[in-house]
This record gives sequence, structure tokens and C-alpha cells, in this order.
Amino acid sequence: MNQKNSLGLNKCFLDLDDPFKLFEKWFDEAKKKEINDPNALALGTASKTGVPSVRMVLLKGFDKNGFVFYTNLNSQKGNELKDNPNATMCFHWKSLLRQIRIVGNLKLVDDKTADDYYNTRAYESRIGAWASKQSSILKSRKELLDSMESFKKKYNDKDNVPRPDHWSGWNLKPSSIEFWLDGDNRIHERLKYTLDENHNWVKNLLNP
Repeated sequence: MNQKNSLGLNKCFLDLDDPFKLFEKWFDEAKKKEINDPNALALGTASKTGVPSVRMVLLKGFDKNGFVFYTNLNSQKGNELKDNPNATMCFHWKSLLRQIRIVGNLKLVDDKTADDYYNTRAYESRIGAWASKQSSILKSRKELLDSMESFKKKYNDKDNVPRPDHWSGWNLKPSSIEFWLDGDNRIHERLKYTLDENHNWVKNLLNP
């Protein structure tokens, strides 16, 4: 039985010209096998002076236009992205021994998209978007809890909590997507898709 694709890689890489289709296949497998948060990714950003920062966020949607996550726009990552919209994502699925690295440029999603997602969140999460001044110094946990209670009184209708202007989604439009599979003796398998000047995806094998 053939266990390789046409490039000599493990058959899990398939033979697809569209990296989004391969991402979807791998992501579907991760959702079946990864115990916690298969949509978790490490998001790397940098300040306008080039100081890097990385944190875990959750992927909340993707299509041919990019990969979407949501956050407080006044948080550290939000402020960095306003100054420097270049960013990278890395998914690591231990259960599959796979990684996907994505590099690209970020733009805010439109208001309707942000509103639609915000309204699917639990009531406490929507209140938290108002109450938390994300990334700023907190004097005590009580300060945050008191803020939560204050906004619950203000927005006591659980079906009608407006989205704060400072909370929205970012869409990363990729310029490259790399798929990585763990190999014996560190001889990993790597396939990178890069967008050329004509907006076509070009595939290349990479050394481990």
C-alpha cells in the first residue's frame, strides 16, 4: 500500500495545490484527536521597534481569505498589530505530531462579522469584553470582579449586550503556509506553500 504522495512525503500531505484545503483536512483530524482546544495557535507579533511577542489565541474561522481570531483591540497584541500588521501563526497538534506555520498580514474583520461572532459568545464572556482592560495592570482580582458586576447591572438583558468598539476580530491573510510532520531521528517532513507575484500558490519541500 502506497504511504507517500507524489512528492515522496507521507500521504497525509495529500496532493493539493490549495493549502487551505490541506489545512482543512489536517484541522478536521485535529478536532477528532486533540484533547483540548484543537483551534489553539501561537500568535507571534512584533512592536513597531521590532520587539517580538507570542501568546496563545483561538482560531474562530477560516476561508480562502484568511484565518480569524478575536481580541481586545487595546491589548498588547491589538496595539502591536495597529503599528505592525505583519504576524505569524503556529498550530501544534501533539496528538498528530504535526505543525502548521502561517505567515501573513492582518486586517480587522468588518463590523457585521465581529457582531455575529460576539453574539454567539456566552453572556459572561460578552460582559468580560467590557469589564476587562486586557493587558493593563490590575490592582487586585476584586477590581475586575467589581467591574464585571457593574457591567452586568448595565447590561442585564442577556440577549442584548452590544459589542464594545474596542473588541473585534483580526483576519490574517497568508503569504506562506508550511505543513510539518514529525519524523524519526529529527528527519521531519516539511511542505511549504508560498504565494507568488501572480497570487498563485507554489509548493516547495524544505529540509528538516
